[in-house]
Amino acid sequence: MDAASAASLLRLVEEARGRSRASGDASPLDDVGARYPALLEAMDWFLEQSRTDEAYRLASALVPFWLATKRIDDGDRWFTAALDKPGASELRGARALYDHGYLVFWAGQYDVASERFADARARARAVGDADLEALALAGSARVELTRNVQGAILLLREAIDATATVPDSPGRSSAMHVLGVALQMSGDLHGAREVMDARLKHGRELGDRSIVYIESANLSMVERRLGNFARAEALSRDALRIVWDRRDQMAIPWVINGLAAVTAAKSQPERAAILLGIAENLLARAGGEWPPDEREQHDGTFAQLAKALRPDALERHRGTGAAMGLQAGVAFALADDAGGGEAT
Repeated sequence: MDAASAASLLRLVEEARGRSRASGDASPLDDVGARYPALLEAMDWFLEQSRTDEAYRLASALVPFWLATKRIDDGDRWFTAALDKPGASELRGARALYDHGYLVFWAGQYDVASERFADARARARAVGDADLEALALAGSARVELTRNVQGAILLLREAIDATATVPDSPGRSSAMHVLGVALQMSGDLHGAREVMDARLKHGRELGDRSIVYIESANLSMVERRLGNFARAEALSRDALRIVWDRRDQMAIPWVINGLAAVTAAKSQPERAAILLGIAENLLARAGGEWPPDEREQHDGTFAQLAKALRPDALERHRGTGAAMGLQAGVAFALADDAGGGEAT
């Protein structure tokens, strides 16, 4: 590894992250995957050369790749070993702390994530970066949702206030996203719908398919709970098509979990149980844990199916879903009662 090669790899990953977010297809992740061993070498090379900021930039840019391709453990190990290295700027060090917390949150390491988010917030505040402080507050709110929804809402309101004068703030955008989830979990479904609808519209205007999938999936939960099953199902299908295009192996089971919930609500328990089995198996294969709102949705669906089906039938249908591979599972989830739709 040399300076030119490491710099080229850093540009590749940062550009791929931007393209993946906008386009929503898998090709940028494929580009990263093809160079993955060299990227790990480049991160270590930057550290050895005391170019810690660049090492952290590369690791931060890899977070979506680690999440989408079942490599959370790789990112966790790297951040854990590298976060105490000298030479980083305060701002870049704060961002690395946030990104490590965000990564391990999805694996259910809530204590580690909480510590990282708190440290990132303190450092961001010390250097006067309101946007990063808001990102860290939104991260802390994600953890807080596992135990205290109202506490999470307070953190999110603080993040939104902190970025009131920051134009095009990713921190405020993240806080608004998590606020929609928190309002839904608190029972304020109309408030949640307002926040999610606004973000979905904004994502479509930007052509940002990441925002579109996230808010479509979240809004599906709200519409289902409001009794709007047709819209809930359409939103989940839209989200699933996007995450399938991206081959995002962490997000796919979350979205199928939503489809299972709305299918159960439509009184189709056998199909819903198969979908639940697909989602459970794919999440386990991805090395993830249900986020708080997805856990609530999963457990609610399971309880509903346990009332509608005999125990042996429920386990048989879940087993059918669990036995499906990724492509077969997505094809089943996208197929409607008339047999339309398929994963390609």
